[in-house]
Amino acid sequence: MSIEASSANAVIRCDRISRRYRQGSSVVQVLDNLSCEIHGADLVAIVGASGSGKSTLLNLMGGLDDPDSGSVEIAGKAVASMNESQRASWRNKHLGFVYQFHHLLGEFSALENVAIPNMIGGMKKSAAEAVARDLLSRVGLGERVNHRPAALSGGERQRVAIARALATTPSCVLMDEPTGNLDPGTAAAVFELLLDLNRELRISFVIVTHDMEMAAGMRRTLHLRDGRLEEVAHG
Repeated sequence: MSIEASSANAVIRCDRISRRYRQGSSVVQVLDNLSCEIHGADLVAIVGASGSGKSTLLNLMGGLDDPDSGSVEIAGKAVASMNESQRASWRNKHLGFVYQFHHLLGEFSALENVAIPNMIGGMKKSAAEAVARDLLSRVGLGERVNHRPAALSGGERQRVAIARALATTPSCVLMDEPTGNLDPGTAAAVFELLLDLNRELRISFVIVTHDMEMAAGMRRTLHLRDGRLEEVAHG
């Protein structure tokens, strides 16, 4: 079943977006007139072959890149209508991002890393650190708040990255292979954490993954193939 945009109230709405890249003398069509929506408290996996355009789609959903045609809306506002500063502010308010590599700042503690998004948004340091402390406790790192990334395990660093993505209480968190560098046990624990946070905080998660077991645990799975998305029925 193909995915069509249908509602103006989606957290993220992609309407007939296309994206192509030039490789030498040829043009590669990565996304082709693709439409989809992410709703509140959604749990969505995006799967597909390597090179199919999953990360490209995630970047467009997050307003980090522009489609060649079509439109993207985040929390009801068209990305194309905003300048770079406005986009950054809107993303900071409405979206969180988690990548395969945690991208934590090595010179700062876990607490400081998680507090930074709210401080960038204008929150006082004491208030931002209070939010960060609560989130780190939620992800099981209440006793590790003062540790720098180098003193944390891979799973702990990814939990800090998840807490940081949740700091501004976003509508949706976009995740690109968030468990790709973790051992199976740690990956399973991180996935269970995401399910718990989704139930507790009602935040949407969109996860690009090669892990079909993880995808099967989501409410929706979208398969990206030939530039289009198709809904995968869960058996």
